[in-house]
Amino acid sequence: MKRLLILLAVFGLTSGKANAYFDHRGHNVDSLERVVAPWTEDRWAEASEKQSEEIIYAYWSLMLGYRNINAERSMYFARKCYKFATRWNWLVKMADGLNGIAIIHYGRGQYDSSLFYYNQALELTERMLRGETSFTMDKPYPEMDIDDTRSLIYGAIGNTYNLMDSIPKAMEYYKKAGEIFTKYGWNESNAILWYNMGETWFEEGELEKALPCYKTSLEYAQASGDSLQISSAYKGLGSYYLAKGKIGKAMKFIEEADSYYSLHQDQEFAARIETLGLTNKILQRQKKTWRLAALGGAIIIGLILALGLILRRNRKLSLEKAGADIVIEEALEEKPLDQELTDREREIVPLLAAGLTSQQIADKVCLSLATIKWYRKRLLEKFQASNSAELVSILKEKGLL
Repeated sequence: MKRLLILLAVFGLTSGKANAYFDHRGHNVDSLERVVAPWTEDRWAEASEKQSEEIIYAYWSLMLGYRNINAERSMYFARKCYKFATRWNWLVKMADGLNGIAIIHYGRGQYDSSLFYYNQALELTERMLRGETSFTMDKPYPEMDIDDTRSLIYGAIGNTYNLMDSIPKAMEYYKKAGEIFTKYGWNESNAILWYNMGETWFEEGELEKALPCYKTSLEYAQASGDSLQISSAYKGLGSYYLAKGKIGKAMKFIEEADSYYSLHQDQEFAARIETLGLTNKILQRQKKTWRLAALGGAIIIGLILALGLILRRNRKLSLEKAGADIVIEEALEEKPLDQELTDREREIVPLLAAGLTSQQIADKVCLSLATIKWYRKRLLEKFQASNSAELVSILKEKGLL
């Protein structure tokens, strides 16, 4: 599976039943259904502005609440959310409804339909940018809020094209999201974006396209001061140089990455194992390279003494490799990867699957933005996922979502 954009991913669906399912704010879905039941479409025109706010809030909550347990029901309330919001020209909730429909099509693999609704939502953001307001507003929507929504949709469209194997088209939309990040100085988001673009090109075998992405990710990560993202960029560069056979450079970057992961094994245990594995590959490559050099030297020189020195060198390298293998085994035995979700993670995962931004999740669960970002990183490393889309897929397979 391709590694998709972490912060901008959209998510599919899981099947299953729940005896007492609650939405992301702890509301019982049945109680929300009772809120909207009296308000048939024939009665919508009777609702006051305040009542309309309550109705649209319930539709939107039901759309999110059912997303992971009943796709058809979620789709139904997404359409209700969109249709009712048009009465007041509530453009944001109209976009929310369209995004909800698009996400369900995305989860079903119906990518053409998904793109249609994402583009419809994108058109609504363009209307907001032109200054259009709802019937209950007296001033335009804040530009930053609009751009935040646009970047989310751009990333979602990019991910959809990525899964359709239209990589150049996916990159076009990823870069549009990146332009918004740059506009507001969101360096951490840009670091994640460019790293995952590099990973996509790397997995496509386009190494020369991956390299500038990794370098750009490193620049943004250093500007943000985020040590984790700096280490991720180093790891990407190390993988690139290893694939190119430049062992010295590869080792340099991998050691830089591991210097962070080794100090944060509680949070970055999977990443530490990955860098140790890359180190082992580098040692193996060195051994092969030195063995060929030793053989060539023996043929050219033809001296027994030279051959003896080379054999001694190889024995030393074998010991180093054995030492690296022991380090990896000890690291694996030291702390087995716990892939159970904590109570807080169970609260956050459905919101990630809903495509909410870190700030939106922070607002809903009453935590700081920095804490939510930490949980995102922790979940990705805990389940060894490269991005949110892959994380959701893994959680579905494990029955955790």
